[in-house]
Amino acid sequence: MTGKPNILLITADQWRGDCLSARNHACVRTPNVDALASEGTLFARHFAGAAPCSPARATLYTGLYQMNHRVCRNGSPLDGKFDNLALAARRAGYEPTLFGYTDTAPDPRGVDANDPHLTTYEGLLPGFTARQLLPEHEKQWLSWLRSRGHQDATSRDIHVPLGARPGEISNAPTAYSKDETQTAFLTGEFIRWLGEQNRPWFAHISFLRPHPPFSAPAPYNDMFSPEDGPAFSRAADRKSEEASHPYLAYAMPRNDKGSFIHGATGPVDDWNAGDIAAIRAIYYGMIAEVDAQLGHIWAALKDAGAWENTVIVFTSDHAEMAGDHWTFGKGGFFDGSYHIPLVIRDPRSGTRGETVEQFTSAADIFPTLCDRLNVEPENGLDGQSLLPFTEGKGAVNWRDAAFWEFDFRDIAHQHAERHFGLRSNECNLAVVRDENFKYVHFAGLAPLLFDLRNDPMELRNIAADPAHASTRLAYAEKLLSLRARHLDQTLAYTELTEKGPVRHRP
Repeated sequence: MTGKPNILLITADQWRGDCLSARNHACVRTPNVDALASEGTLFARHFAGAAPCSPARATLYTGLYQMNHRVCRNGSPLDGKFDNLALAARRAGYEPTLFGYTDTAPDPRGVDANDPHLTTYEGLLPGFTARQLLPEHEKQWLSWLRSRGHQDATSRDIHVPLGARPGEISNAPTAYSKDETQTAFLTGEFIRWLGEQNRPWFAHISFLRPHPPFSAPAPYNDMFSPEDGPAFSRAADRKSEEASHPYLAYAMPRNDKGSFIHGATGPVDDWNAGDIAAIRAIYYGMIAEVDAQLGHIWAALKDAGAWENTVIVFTSDHAEMAGDHWTFGKGGFFDGSYHIPLVIRDPRSGTRGETVEQFTSAADIFPTLCDRLNVEPENGLDGQSLLPFTEGKGAVNWRDAAFWEFDFRDIAHQHAERHFGLRSNECNLAVVRDENFKYVHFAGLAPLLFDLRNDPMELRNIAADPAHASTRLAYAEKLLSLRARHLDQTLAYTELTEKGPVRHRP
């Protein structure tokens, strides 16, 4: 490969990192992600930096941990001072083009009070040109469905399976076909755009699926059965799970069914084990549907003669509990919400089919793209370039643990603050997790410690066990040191001398 490469960044919202056949999942088969991995590098221990969507994507797009980008919740503005991958791509001579959404709330200090962007967190990341927006209301896709003869596609009720009542768990197919999904819609828009390109390009396809609502078209709707899949990571019953920590006692009863099954009302606590297994089976089918559309993208790139000049990054923003610990969605501290897939395929590299077992972070994507495009980031970064792995060189002084954060403040309604009697800036947690232990530090609540070697499902909190006091202290110090290292370093790596500024970025 010669010359400037094309860049294709693909995110599939809420895709679990274990749901890859390349990682020997019990039932899910992902032949197209696997094919990409066979020509590139699969990162087996890749973790989101935060949850839910806006905080997770802020880390992905800026290369910063939440402690620095400060996008705490959906609706938290992204400070306009930060660099991001779209702005960096422009500096490299590309026009970064979006298909989907970025869930970026703009900095309100530079926006007129009447600007409608201040009423939503689904804004556009600065630097992107939007070829086809598709926010969560899906109006663009619904309009497209109507043009294809689905005259009843006037709202998201179209997600209710055929013959099912709104709110009913059903693996019946949707009214729209496998060629008419939101994924297919964005895939088609990208392929049409691809045919217009006559110079190196940078595209970001941001798929909504397998994000809820959980329903799927044929044949994916009943591709899996409730009996399929690995054992759930969870306590014997829901009450035992809730009793294991005050945060879970607060959050689990507030997990709303309508967030997962369109038209449902009431708490997820109302669903029994059979319901949870049935929903997970539908989720697996949705993953298969996205994987099939990825195959269409790979074929289009090859047909256009672009395959051998395109760097492809496939990942997610965050993961999905999928019934683990009796819950759905994302947030909290369990691995199920944060372990996400990452595959990088770079034609320039001689590395093929390698699997990296070191801990990597969503914060690494931006510095990796900067490194690949020879662009200097305009502020300090928390992530590190992954090119040493994709080029088969190995990395020196690489991190030995995963790190992520979750903020459960509620600025608009103050529910969490009142429940716990905490200030908003005390409603947060941070996790440091290596091969042996996982330590969860809450700013205002009791910590947790899990022995992952003997308790991989994270069921026994040993933080208060005197026998593990030294381990808890060691991991608390590890977390403290990590935070100290990652305080904003934008100007800290610069010193003014008699010969002028001296700058050294490690």
